[in-house]
Amino acid sequence: MTVIAERARAKVNLTLRIHGRRADGYHLLESLIVFADVGDKVVFRPGATPSVTVSGPYVGAITGRNLVDTTLERLAAADPGLTLGAVEIEKALPIAAGIGGGSADAAAVLRAVRSVNPQSKIDWHAIAASLGADVPVCLADCSALVWGVGEHIEPLPALASLDAVLVCPMAAAPLEKTRTVFRQLATQPLEHANPPVIPPEMSDADALIAHMRGIGNDLRNAAHAIMEQSAWAEAALAAKPGCQYVSLSGAGPTSYGIFTDAGAAADAADSLKAHHPEWWITATTLGN
Repeated sequence: MTVIAERARAKVNLTLRIHGRRADGYHLLESLIVFADVGDKVVFRPGATPSVTVSGPYVGAITGRNLVDTTLERLAAADPGLTLGAVEIEKALPIAAGIGGGSADAAAVLRAVRSVNPQSKIDWHAIAASLGADVPVCLADCSALVWGVGEHIEPLPALASLDAVLVCPMAAAPLEKTRTVFRQLATQPLEHANPPVIPPEMSDADALIAHMRGIGNDLRNAAHAIMEQSAWAEAALAAKPGCQYVSLSGAGPTSYGIFTDAGAAADAADSLKAHHPEWWITATTLGN
């Protein structure tokens, strides 16, 4: 069979609200999510012995079980007749950075397996939701409003594209970072969240930025409290010419700055790299 290459794009939370926590410990959220034009490369070799190989500069930071291994196991259990195969991941995104690298890799594998098994009756969305809150939207791979525990997705194809810089202070994330950030929140018990109001199309970048500024990220203050370098990164971004807005993606530590144009974003990224060579920094476009 033909080898399939998938791009596992970085996920960025433009907004993030936490509405409460269910009895099972999962938090009910609402988030406007877009994807960057940077990401990992995932190669799927259908028919080969199922396996996962990871390469790239961030391999040493991977600890514990790879989510892609779990993905292959769940697919095999859901449909023993599936054609599976070997997966090769070239990691370009930092680990545990708040930009969904592992989730995007798992979703890329789901898309690849789905493409060579069109006859399967698997509920691909349900498999994605079982793997983590970010996996369903990464499977969809498009700008979307997400709510619940990540299982509800409303694509927003008309959302404006944004020129941005992503910055991850590589030493900022402690072990169990996401759980630590969530523990700082004073969340109320809540079993079900009502569907959110779908935002206007916001095909205009200024309108979209105003919407982002009005909602923000409920995890931002808690994340900065335990990852001081993420606050430093935001301050560094905000000081660059042409920066219109800065915030945190997910539970961090990656922050993003929205710039007036691609040139301003590229100049800011170059300047930040010169002053902070230890940080992961990239100029990118956010959107469909």
